[in-house]
Amino acid sequence: MKVLVTGASRGIGKAIAEKFLACGHSVTGIDVVPAGLSDKNYRHAVCDIFSDPLPDLGPFDIVINNAGVQNSGRDIDVNLKGTIRVSEKYAADNNVKSVLFIASASASTGSEFPEYAASKGGIVSYMKNLALRAAEWGATVNSLSPGGVNTGSNEHIISSPALWQRVMEETPLKKWASEGEIAEWAYFLTVVNKSMTAQDIIIDNGESARANFVW
Repeated sequence: MKVLVTGASRGIGKAIAEKFLACGHSVTGIDVVPAGLSDKNYRHAVCDIFSDPLPDLGPFDIVINNAGVQNSGRDIDVNLKGTIRVSEKYAADNNVKSVLFIASASASTGSEFPEYAASKGGIVSYMKNLALRAAEWGATVNSLSPGGVNTGSNEHIISSPALWQRVMEETPLKKWASEGEIAEWAYFLTVVNKSMTAQDIIIDNGESARANFVW
């Protein structure tokens, strides 16, 4: 299948792109930086999803909205408005079989930077809107809301014994997810899943049961 992944050069987005490539799919990535991987079945577009013209890349079978920023002063613009732009151009299309949004556990708990939490909450709401429309042609639309993930952007917490201890006090399972695990969830929700739609799945090792934000 033909898959679009935004924010594909690093972190969770790169792991998702690698998972789909490993499973034999054709992947197109969009990111504000050059490609972070090389594969004969991968193509890449450098683009700011909020401010740049979106290139004509489709049609796609699967659209995965992962691109985002955190506490940047642009969280609403990029995370919410940019994601809506991408979805309306590439996902609101009866060729699409599945759409996935990478939101955040903070969309439910509110335990994050204010504009970041609001942007991710907006993504979950917009996901449900698109799910209702896409149901007309049988597509599934869901969101995946990770809590803590072992990514480079969280290195200041991972490498700090004091911060890590505080985070683990808020995390019942006493661990974070890996990027690869989130990629496995993304694959399941878009390829294996055929009947669940308009749902937000929280993968946070139980942290949302407590919801005290540590940074």
